Amino acid sequence: MSTKLQNLTPERRKYSHLLHSFLFSSLYFPLSVFLRSPTFTIWIAFTISSDQTMASEPVNVSEFEALAKKALPKMYFDFYAGGAEDEYTLKDNEEAYQRITIRPRVLVDVSRIDTSTSILGYPISSPIMVAPSALHQLANPEGELATARASAASNTIMILSFSSSYNVEEVAASCDAVRFFQLYRAERSGYKAIVLTVDCPRLGRREADIRNRMIVPKLKNVEGFVSNDVDAGGGSNLEAYANSTFDPTLSWKDVAWLKSITSLPILLKGILTHEDALKAVEVGAAGVIVSNHGARQLDYSPATITVVEEVVRAVKGKIPVIVDGGVRRGTDVFKALALGAQAVLVGRPIIYGLAAKGEQGVKQVIQMLKDEFELTMALAGCTSLKDITRSHVRTDRDRFQSML
Repeated sequence: MSTKLQNLTPERRKYSHLLHSFLFSSLYFPLSVFLRSPTFTIWIAFTISSDQTMASEPVNVSEFEALAKKALPKMYFDFYAGGAEDEYTLKDNEEAYQRITIRPRVLVDVSRIDTSTSILGYPISSPIMVAPSALHQLANPEGELATARASAASNTIMILSFSSSYNVEEVAASCDAVRFFQLYRAERSGYKAIVLTVDCPRLGRREADIRNRMIVPKLKNVEGFVSNDVDAGGGSNLEAYANSTFDPTLSWKDVAWLKSITSLPILLKGILTHEDALKAVEVGAAGVIVSNHGARQLDYSPATITVVEEVVRAVKGKIPVIVDGGVRRGTDVFKALALGAQAVLVGRPIIYGLAAKGEQGVKQVIQMLKDEFELTMALAGCTSLKDITRSHVRTDRDRFQSML
């Protein structure tokens, strides 16, 4: 070590390694002079600040939730994050995945992994799709436009919510991509499928929104169909909106009517039982989505991953089964596919990414899940989706049956 470096105080010597990039281009400048100068203090402060910023970058999708909580007003964060009543199902949607273990295969050549698949004939880069969720503009000014662009860039399918901030046509014009719509008005705007939500005859009791007196902006997709002027009576207008847009008379015969007025395939979202899965096949649904509405409707309904097998067995391969609710890891995607789902939908993490970092945040969330899923496939000994089988996972039921 040089005499000049030896003469430095221990604290300043501690930070001298941080200056390497500066010194490579500025060796002519006396180091001891630089270290004693005010510039040193400023530079070190900047470096520490930058390191702290880098350290706060999310390394998994769950960490976007904390960033979104900081970025959003409490009313809006609670609107996205909350569930119905005691929020038992909200917690169990995630925890149920954690109760499933993976049974890996070893000594398999996994130098090449293919995560690609197709839904209703439309190719996507991985079995990870964007779930329909309401009012993205509360999370980011560009709302669903940013989410749609991120989905297109990620080569996946976005399902646009009926309760979107931007209307069907505006989202369609934002990018060239495969999109499904959550209700009727889609065909003329180039949407490829209709997703009919079947678990909302009435609005679930969302107590966070009641406490916060949540005020919902006017919904563009209902303009010209129902009144956008609702009286909240000094409280939340969410239930008033629901009463004006939800139809408590919706029944299986309406699916037949919907099929008669569109050539688009219809998927039914909100199926949780063997009985309803059979009915979906009978009425000609093109697919079913196993969903409890993000645990925002009926509390104590089952966690979605726990009923995937029941639904898969009912449809017997006649139509695809997709699952949403609780997906936070690539391992969750793997588990869902092992139990028979063709793809998963991701909802809240997309919103959190949008709130934290806009379009780029949505891309990051999708890419993180895709990267984790690819790694899980490799570590489990699967090189393509067809290699993922029921024998790769062990559920609570499996453990119980093994004890009989």
